[in-house]
Formats: sequence, structure tokens, C-alpha cells
Amino acid sequence: MTRIGITGHSNLSADSVPIVRRALADALAPYADGGLVGLSCLARGADQLFAEMVLEAGGSLEVVLPSVDYREAKVKPENLERFDGLLMRSALVRYMPYRTAGRAAYEAANEAVLGGTDLLFAVWDGQPSGGSGGTGDAVAAARSRGVPVEVLWPVGARRE
Repeated sequence: MTRIGITGHSNLSADSVPIVRRALADALAPYADGGLVGLSCLARGADQLFAEMVLEAGGSLEVVLPSVDYREAKVKPENLERFDGLLMRSALVRYMPYRTAGRAAYEAANEAVLGGTDLLFAVWDGQPSGGSGGTGDAVAAARSRGVPVEVLWPVGARRE
């Protein structure tokens, strides 16, 4: 069994989505023979693309939600159907012990993902997070813990 976590930008440009989707599919292909488990917080953008590609590869999905109110507080109306669809297809959903979404909840969710993975995929442009629990911070935390990181930022990818 291989457990792969995701961190990545939520603000991918619309024209980047198919490029990133292909990069994720290619990166997951070696693990699709069985026993693939993907861990995601299901944020829009990279997290949801990863979750979809894990399921398409025949893997199972485990979700780590930062807070009890995450869906209501952070998922935009236009993203609810996609979010709920992935949540319903998840083998396991774990909530961090926070009632409300915020920096501490996001950091706890990142830690939970890192603590349960053999490898971290990072859909990341290489820019620092600025200490806000973002993608750069998750990559730094993974590297400091000895979790291998595979950065995926294909040519043509960009943020909004």
C-alpha cells in the first residue's frame, strides 16, 4: 500500500486545470496497480484534482477536513457539488478538532496529512507561503520530517 498526500494551490487558472490534471495522472500511474490511498483536504484546485485522479486510478480516498464548519464556511456555492461528490466517494473522512476554519485548523490538517503519508505531491510554483500554512509551508514541513516530496508544476501551469 502506498499513501500519498497532496498539498497545492487552490487558485489554479482555468487553463492550468487540464495541464495539472495530466501531471497528476502521470505521477499517480506508477501507484495505480493496487493499494493506492490518497489523502486530501478537498480544498478547491489541486486538492480536488488530486482526489479525482486518485479515484480514477482505482485508489481509495481519505479526507482530512480542517474543521467541523469547513464545508459551510469555506466551500463556495459553485464548488459544493464537486466537493460533496468527492466526500461521498471517500473511504474515510476525518475532522480536525476545530469548530471553525482558520490557520490553526489548516496547520493541523496539513500535519494530519503529512503524518499519514509515504509521499507528498505538491502542486506548487515554488513560491513561499509567508507563514500562513499554505503550500510552501506544507512542503517545508514534509521535508523537515523526512517525507519525500514530488513537486508538480508543469510547463504552462499558473495561478490566478
